[in-house]
Amino acid sequence: LNMRCLAEASHRLLKILFDQGTPVPLRKHLEHQVSTAYEQQWDALSNGDLLTAAESEGFDVLVTTDQNLQYQ
Repeated sequence: LNMRCLAEASHRLLKILFDQGTPVPLRKHLEHQVSTAYEQQWDALSNGDLLTAAESEGFDVLVTTDQNLQYQ
């Protein structure tokens, strides 16, 4: 879930997680595996718990509109 991870993953299919508030139609423009927090049944998780769950499930990228996430 960081820039180093993105660099390492540049030549493979990324596993991307959309947080609540991320426009779902954006997924059709990405040629990667995209899931939403809702689809993962993580829509009720706090930011910290969401980050932990995403990392443990092998997500490479978290796309969010939450401007407070950097403080988690």
